[in-house]
Amino acid sequence: MDLFDYMRENNQAKEAPLAARMRPVSLEEIVGQKHIIGKGTLLYRAIAADKLSSILLYGPPGTGKTTIAKVIANTTKAAFTQINATSAGKKDMEEVVRQAKDNLGMYGKKTILFIDEIHRFNKGQQDYLLPFVEDGTVILIGATTENPYFEVNGALLSRSVIFQLESLTKEDVKELLLRAIRDRGRGLGSLSVTADDEALDFLADICGGDARSALNALELGALSTSRGEDGQIHITLDVAQECIQKRAIRYDKSGDNHYDTISAFIKSMRGSDPDAAVYYLAKMLYAGEDVKFIARRIMICASEDVGNADPHALQVAVSASLAVERVGMPESQLILAQAAIYVASAPKSNACTLAIGAAMERVGSEKIRTVPPHLKDSHYGGAAKLGHGLDYKYAHDFPNHYVKQQYLPDELVGTVFYHPTEQGHEKRVKEWLEWLRHSVDE
Repeated sequence: MDLFDYMRENNQAKEAPLAARMRPVSLEEIVGQKHIIGKGTLLYRAIAADKLSSILLYGPPGTGKTTIAKVIANTTKAAFTQINATSAGKKDMEEVVRQAKDNLGMYGKKTILFIDEIHRFNKGQQDYLLPFVEDGTVILIGATTENPYFEVNGALLSRSVIFQLESLTKEDVKELLLRAIRDRGRGLGSLSVTADDEALDFLADICGGDARSALNALELGALSTSRGEDGQIHITLDVAQECIQKRAIRYDKSGDNHYDTISAFIKSMRGSDPDAAVYYLAKMLYAGEDVKFIARRIMICASEDVGNADPHALQVAVSASLAVERVGMPESQLILAQAAIYVASAPKSNACTLAIGAAMERVGSEKIRTVPPHLKDSHYGGAAKLGHGLDYKYAHDFPNHYVKQQYLPDELVGTVFYHPTEQGHEKRVKEWLEWLRHSVDE
């Protein structure tokens, strides 16, 4: 490195965004992710002992994937090389491998290769790395926001340990914001910045666990806000809202407004008002509500309030729940909107809900009924000799795959728990059951 390279790197570090400057340089500085990087964990011990094997770091943006890689770079005695899969090509990887071979052959020094956004590499590019990861020429650290089980070659997966990072908590992000405000070397400490608690709470909450987003907003506020009469730069809630281009709405995720909004959302779907349903959905999403929580409520409504009037409603809701876990925000809002509007627009029936409720009440309030002998299992030892399964009629041996026989316990014969409605598909279910009950001879 010549003098110009040194000066350029120094200037680049000083002019880097706050999020980059505040990136932890040691294991002790890392905030959050205690389940994988906390003291005593496998990854912590491996980094501290400089005995790292190939790993894949998987998680949402701003959760610390690059941070962990940088800490490894500062800790390891191995050569450390970083490339980004969005811009790197095969020639870049060939050069990395060449240098890694030289390091290993000439100096006995390992090479750690950090590939950011590794899911952007195609199959051929990933296959190229495989033999060099396998023989130890390079130790791979891959970072991805996409599920590696879908986006990374199976052979590469089998040679790596996968660590899943979680979104930072509100408390984690707030700690990082306060650290940035106080730090005079890398942070905003020399600017005399103060931030109101409600502003910090807003930024920590609205960023959705993305520390980079919160730090960028804080820096923008500090650099664009005039000093007050006391010489301080005050980050208020209004400043925070303006910097992140999002207003703070009245929505406490642990308070009454949370329950009121989700209640209105469910009742709007139940009441077949898709416009109201999508409005309350938007309010929850805007406030940073957990998309998995919303998806669970849609699934419950699809079964509780739609039921067999439209059996596809539950399928749509379940598919939406699986999709939002794989996709994440902001695209998940499209999936949730489709599911909520489908459930709201579907014909309604709570017949299944009433059926299980009535059955649960009978089971809980009366003594246990015996199973009719012909329905009992006859396959285990001695059961057939006791008459279990005797005279059972196999439905598929009869016309229309149906034969009348007793299924309820003796004491409940004639009891009806399920009363289908005339709504949607359930009307056909009702007609079919009535035909079975009244039109088929013994």
